[in-house]
Amino acid sequence: MRRLTLAFSLLTFVLLGSHAACAQDTENDDSTQGAQQTPLPQLDRGETVEKLGFPAVLEKLTGWTKFGKGKVYTLPLKKGQHIRITFSSKSKYAYMAIFDLSSNDDESFFGTDEDGMIADVTVNEDTTWLIKPYYSRVTRRRGRGAPYEILIDPNPPATQQSNQPADQTPSLFPKRSSQPQ
Repeated sequence: MRRLTLAFSLLTFVLLGSHAACAQDTENDDSTQGAQQTPLPQLDRGETVEKLGFPAVLEKLTGWTKFGKGKVYTLPLKKGQHIRITFSSKSKYAYMAIFDLSSNDDESFFGTDEDGMIADVTVNEDTTWLIKPYYSRVTRRRGRGAPYEILIDPNPPATQQSNQPADQTPSLFPKRSSQPQ
């Protein structure tokens, strides 16, 4: 009789516990359906995401592109904002890629391996960028990572237009006037 009571008590406990867990799972599912989640590109094992805000002044990010301990950054941007992102590293095998998370394309729209070390962009629509520094895996190199520095400039200087005509070059000596003195 005692065994039967113990078995019945355990069965009741298990059934009530599984019902509560199932109700909690459906509650969590309902709350995440309303919020629009921005999918991240596939991250390497051990990478962590650091959420940034749009900086008011020049922001400097430093880190290490070590496998398993790297950081990637998300940067929310508003339509019309102009931003300059500069990447530098002591290693010639360290690169940076920038992904647009609002796009369905899983390719980066900017990469320092092909586009240079400076991304100078005016944003056309509200979006979030994923900035991913990485260490090339396809080239022979020493070490497992490299230090890097990323500068995010929210107020880059405007591109300066030269007032000089294209055929004139700067000179240390003034040109002679065509009129005799």
